[in-house]
Amino acid sequence: MKNALAAEWLKLRTVRAPFGLVSAIGLMVACGALLSWLMVQDYDTSPAAEQMKFASADASVVINPVVQFCVAALGALVATSDPRLTALTAVPDRKRLLAAKTVLVTAAAAVIGAAALALSIGAGWLIMGDRPPPVAPWNGPADVLPWFGAAVLSIVVTGLIGLGLGLALRSTAVAIVVVGVLLWGLPAITPMLPDPWNTDASAVMVPYLVYEVAGIVENAPLTPLAAVTCLLIYVVVTLGTGTVTLLRRDA
Repeated sequence: MKNALAAEWLKLRTVRAPFGLVSAIGLMVACGALLSWLMVQDYDTSPAAEQMKFASADASVVINPVVQFCVAALGALVATSDPRLTALTAVPDRKRLLAAKTVLVTAAAAVIGAAALALSIGAGWLIMGDRPPPVAPWNGPADVLPWFGAAVLSIVVTGLIGLGLGLALRSTAVAIVVVGVLLWGLPAITPMLPDPWNTDASAVMVPYLVYEVAGIVENAPLTPLAAVTCLLIYVVVTLGTGTVTLLRRDA
């Protein structure tokens, strides 16, 4: 297992795509900080009545979907970087190879997600200073931790979804397109459905589940536990399909 994991890590860090994805995330974090700063400047120069109408200047809620997509693309890349399965020459056990890929994606997603969100939240906290709600959404670290934990979990889940789709579809491009549909396409369509389907369908979309997991939505359709279960179902379905494909396909 250790050798298989080392081999997967070597493959990942010797190609350019992961560095491009991380750079894109870093650029979005910087853009998010700029957005927070612009909102705070506008807030400071607005009358008191207008200040109460401001939305939160926390850019991490904007950064999170981008990090989800980039990490899912990374998962797909890990799955498809060896289309002919030449790695089986060194690691004949397909289950061990799959375990190594899963551990690598899980660890990378957790580290990238935690770092990106910590930077975004930290920058926002410095920019917002001691300004009151609604422009500042937190009163202290206890208000941040549920959102931070739920967001990192959602990033890990999307990374594993990308891995599962990559293994099942055997194409990085196609897997990334499907991830885009799951993260952005379907969530844009479900609110257009008639009642009560729009609420029920939107409640199980990945972008909305993170808020339900954090417990920061009033009268949420799903409890935090149910939302976590729903995220795990996404992983079981996609990664399970990818596992079956990997174990049954020809090298």
